[in-house]
Amino acid sequence: MTTITLEHITKRFAPEVGSQTQGVIAVNNLSLKVASGDVLAVLGPSGCGKSTLLRLAAGILEPDSGAVLYDNIDLRDIPIRDRGIGMVFQEGALIPHWEARRNIGFFLRLRQREQEIPERLARIASITGIGLDKLLDRRPPQLSGGERQRVGIARALARDLRVLLFDEPFANLDAHYRAEARIELKRLLNALPTTSIYVTHDQTEAVALSHRIAVMREGRLEQVGTYQQLYHSPVNIFVASFIGPNPINFFPGRVHNGRWYGENFGDFPLRRDLPDGTRVTAGIRPENVRLQPGGVYGVVDHITPLLAERSQLVSVHLAGERWSLVAPLDQPVEIGSTI
Repeated sequence: MTTITLEHITKRFAPEVGSQTQGVIAVNNLSLKVASGDVLAVLGPSGCGKSTLLRLAAGILEPDSGAVLYDNIDLRDIPIRDRGIGMVFQEGALIPHWEARRNIGFFLRLRQREQEIPERLARIASITGIGLDKLLDRRPPQLSGGERQRVGIARALARDLRVLLFDEPFANLDAHYRAEARIELKRLLNALPTTSIYVTHDQTEAVALSHRIAVMREGRLEQVGTYQQLYHSPVNIFVASFIGPNPINFFPGRVHNGRWYGENFGDFPLRRDLPDGTRVTAGIRPENVRLQPGGVYGVVDHITPLLAERSQLVSVHLAGERWSLVAPLDQPVEIGSTI
């Protein structure tokens, strides 16, 4: 396995001919290390640069400045055939007129090692339990989207791997098949540990598959850590708002005698070095708000059932502020009522 290091990499894309824009900085002075055997998920809004980051790590794109290192060797100094990169794309990127068997064994055939193909196919199929053998004689147009992605992952794993890169491989699958595919891929990553970068917009996917998560915005890294670290200790409002099963509530307020006070509630202790009058935004997750007698009142605007969690997301307002809370599904709450 390989340690991937990105050192102050920047990638710019020039504007299209005739465009009035000045081009785009897709990745901006970004540094990151993925330790040997680590699985790192990269999360961020559309256009934040996460797919460009993956292509830089793969050597498909070259940075305008900075370096991509594999085990402290510049990727540009490693011959392409020796890089050991397996890559799975959103669309599968299979050769359409080749059977699945030929797509999967392409790398080994190039190196005249056809005799190794049956053993590798059997191992991958036994780990995932997906019946890969039933797909081998079919061409990509004869496969469903989920089946094509399974073949694409098998193709990436069938080569001599040092690094495994995923570019939103399950984005086009429906929820049921996406859940199945996550389980199968997790089995593979556990049985065949490889340094991996997994680009996704799905937090559930990131939590299920990765050891750590990197959050990107506008070409920069905002924070890297475990999901628990990002959820409980976000470094800024963007990470706090991006991570979590439900949108976080933000409340403007001020410091008085070392405590926080907002429009409708307050008296929460803060660190003691903040002068009185300092503006502080409080972030409170809906999961940490409870319904109880004697609390802060709110008028119910909207109710969203969360059936899988046996709960409901309740939106309320009071004195110009709006926030959400999570209540038990069997708790009686009505729109327009005061709770």
